[in-house]
Amino acid sequence: MNLLPSKTPDPFVLRLVLTLALLCGSLSSRADEPATFDHVVKPFLTSYCVSCHGPTKQKGERRFDELTGQITDDNGLVDLQDIVDQLNLGEMPPPKEKRQPGDDERRKVTAWLTTKIDQYRREHKPQITETVLRRLNAREYRNSVRDLLHLNTTMFDPTLGFPRDQTTEHLDNVGESLVTSGHLLQRYLAAADRVVEKALTPADKPAVQTWNFSDGFRQQPEIDQVHGRTNGFSRITLYDVPNADKPEGAYGPIWGFRDGAPFDGWYEMRFQAEALNRQHPYDRAFVGTDPDEPLRLGIVAGNIRSGPLHKPQPIQPVLAELELADGADWYTVRIWLDAGYTPRFTFPNGLMDARNMWGKLARQYRDQFPPLVRGGIVEHRFNSIKYGKLPQIHIDEIEIKGPFYEEWPTASQRAVLGDDFSAAARSGSLRDDQMRRHLTEFASRAFRRPVQDDEIDRVMQLVSTRRQAGRSTLDAYADGLKAVLCSPAFLYLDEPGDRQLSAYALASRLSYFLWSSIPDEELLNLAAANKLHEPDVLRAQVRRMLADARSGALIEGLLDSWLTLRDLGSMPPDRAKFDDYYRYDLQTAMREETRLFTRRLIDENLSVLNFLDSDWTYANKPLARMYGASLPRSSGFELVKLSDGRRGGLLGQASVLTVTANGIDTSPVVRGVWLLENILGTPPSPPPPDVPPLDPDARGAKSIREQLEKHRSNASCYDCHRKIDPLGFALENFDAIGKWRDNYSGQTKIDAAGELPSGQKFDGVEDFKKTLIERRQQFVTALTTKVLSYATGRRTGPADRPQIQRIVAQLGERGDGMRDLIELVATGDAFQSR
Repeated sequence: MNLLPSKTPDPFVLRLVLTLALLCGSLSSRADEPATFDHVVKPFLTSYCVSCHGPTKQKGERRFDELTGQITDDNGLVDLQDIVDQLNLGEMPPPKEKRQPGDDERRKVTAWLTTKIDQYRREHKPQITETVLRRLNAREYRNSVRDLLHLNTTMFDPTLGFPRDQTTEHLDNVGESLVTSGHLLQRYLAAADRVVEKALTPADKPAVQTWNFSDGFRQQPEIDQVHGRTNGFSRITLYDVPNADKPEGAYGPIWGFRDGAPFDGWYEMRFQAEALNRQHPYDRAFVGTDPDEPLRLGIVAGNIRSGPLHKPQPIQPVLAELELADGADWYTVRIWLDAGYTPRFTFPNGLMDARNMWGKLARQYRDQFPPLVRGGIVEHRFNSIKYGKLPQIHIDEIEIKGPFYEEWPTASQRAVLGDDFSAAARSGSLRDDQMRRHLTEFASRAFRRPVQDDEIDRVMQLVSTRRQAGRSTLDAYADGLKAVLCSPAFLYLDEPGDRQLSAYALASRLSYFLWSSIPDEELLNLAAANKLHEPDVLRAQVRRMLADARSGALIEGLLDSWLTLRDLGSMPPDRAKFDDYYRYDLQTAMREETRLFTRRLIDENLSVLNFLDSDWTYANKPLARMYGASLPRSSGFELVKLSDGRRGGLLGQASVLTVTANGIDTSPVVRGVWLLENILGTPPSPPPPDVPPLDPDARGAKSIREQLEKHRSNASCYDCHRKIDPLGFALENFDAIGKWRDNYSGQTKIDAAGELPSGQKFDGVEDFKKTLIERRQQFVTALTTKVLSYATGRRTGPADRPQIQRIVAQLGERGDGMRDLIELVATGDAFQSR
């Protein structure tokens, strides 16, 4: 048969001939050189690997001379996968080795090992036969209670007193780590008491009251002695920012309202405030405030049972914040207050340290103050307050009115008794059929599936027992609600099914992935109709839920777990060195920047590679100044362009740079380990127990780079530190709160250059980010792995590798969008399987 006639060849026929020729060549080659482990892989390992991973040395606790090419268990799978990964990254053999394999050798070995790994995975798909139970962590419990009972949790945290959730690979929602103790069970009982009481009370709608205050404005002992002489306590005066070390005039409590609101509800505050001395007569750097920025007034919650009202408290959410016009004016705000909480005024852009400012002001501007008699702090404070012109806010008339309700009965009361609440509150009684109906509806929402008759039978039996013991009908019914909240069906995510999750279990997994809370009515209805497994339906639900404000929980939980941002503030920066961190509340600003950055990636489906580098971020004025970016027009956060290429992406964001420092200084090792774990997904092995700590003085090293070079001279340290140190040095120009620096405090110039184990060199963070972009596959794989673990509430293992690789490939085809990544995870087999 003539396949190639003299006329122009047919393309299909030509492709067929070429394919046959290649196939024949391949078969011929295999006949000459069998594609076996002994022929392809073993010679490679012997030539390039066994000297470091053989009978005399086992670097990284890996030994390759005994490998046979057979995979008998997951440990063997990990060994072969490690070899493939290191070859793909170009990190094995190390570039320093003179003997290096050719590209063709690498490809053949990688192809053989990849085929063997895929074969093992196909033949050893995990068969899970045991129901997986995962306890709700504290934030999931808190959000679930909020949504189940429609509670305002601005000031109410039912998880106070809960033991801290343990983490696995920085994830706080991995089932194996979420153990349950007797102490935690007691906390659940106490939390259920508080939750049900808050949902049911008050039984009668409270009357609206009005409180007026025009004098008796005491604040704190240190300044009360002056205010009594200067204004007779006729006004509140604010001086300091809330984060001042020893605040004086940072909080303005309403002493006549110190016991707080009588009921939970909305309250209207009307007050006269006066902004003074924005344009002050003193040196700008000396005072530290920005005369071009309006004075801002904040209102934060306080509770006298939690501590003095003039000091910071553990729960003090910002209820309102507004910019004041110069001079006096009237302002009105609507705020939520829990019973017992009182509003306190703050000055977010005020002085940083009024206590020390009093004496400094009198000394620096001596001609503007009366002669000192004794010169102590009391006299300095008096003179500065009476005669000084420091920026300050006065508040001298206040009216509080409330509580107001958007509906009555409240949404919380309807959540547990529906339309029967008003009648039950008046009569104090409920029929058994009413209780059963309401408990069935409540338990079905709480259990995230239709409740079974026998489950309600047990709750009703408890209610009956409590009534026989003398409890009123409504109190016994409340005990039934508490029993539901303490049930394992509420506290645990039960995920039944053979292999695929049931429709209700999928609804719960999706809602706890995207909202960290219970599924809403739409999700449960789709589960009831058994439609949630349909790809188009599931994809539409992912997009709907991401557009909901509750998806902020995904951003918070993922950033805390992936970037370890939950540790931000755990090692507070030194006040003497990092004054701005406290003056401008940079901790809050840092977290908000990264949250808004991620929010935009999701909302606009921008590439996840923006995490590595971007020419934009979100910043308020203090952050923008620190970054050298254009200043926002308002005092809040705005999208800003970055002209400095060193700042783009996560590695230029102050949140990441602060959480990877120790509050005093930076360590290339700490930041390098963080990068390996969280950005590249290749955490180093823990150091051997006999490795000595860094001791620069004893070794004569003059800089951290010299210290680490000497440390690497220890053979047991070299392999890990050659991976860790270069990454950390790339970020050394950023100090412990993320400010740029060219020199260390001792004026030693910072050298941020480095060389990766692959031999690739970079010169500083901007160049380093380009090398990360080139490793797109590695970064996206690491991010996908973390998102999948977070979504499923379990660690990923070797069996998940094919699924992760498919997601990474599909994501690349779609443009690497962040929303696409979340969709691909949620619609993948691993997410929908037990």
